[in-house]
Amino acid sequence: MDYKIKSYSEMDTIELAQNIESEKFKNMVICLEGDLGSGKTIFTKGFARSMEIKEPVTSPTFNIIKEYTTGEMPLYHMDLYRLDGNVEDLGIEDYYKKGGICIIEWADMIEDYLPRHYLKIKFKIIDENTRLITIEPKGSKYEELCEAVL
Repeated sequence: MDYKIKSYSEMDTIELAQNIESEKFKNMVICLEGDLGSGKTIFTKGFARSMEIKEPVTSPTFNIIKEYTTGEMPLYHMDLYRLDGNVEDLGIEDYYKKGGICIIEWADMIEDYLPRHYLKIKFKIIDENTRLITIEPKGSKYEELCEAVL
């Protein structure tokens, strides 16, 4: 089952991220899709803030993977925009089992490298402030998470 939510501000997107963070678990994978400026990094910032990560969270476009280890558990923030799907040498699949949380921006570019179970979140720009966010759980753990917070 897909869940559709309208976000009317950055704060709405942050609150959604905080709600999802409240049900986090080790080795959780969140895959974000959407155009530039649609809210993917805002979501990640809200999620990280709820995890009590103190360092500033920015889009890792040039770094590809940023590791934040100062919070409740590690957060691995990936931005695959510049890779054109070529991730074989990055060891991305290793991050899925490191005991933290992976948030992957532009995850649709690496569908063959995603785990079997994950939370897919799509951001669609409606207008300057409004976003349609579609959440699609892949696997029972993610379905239970959605039932708990949406």
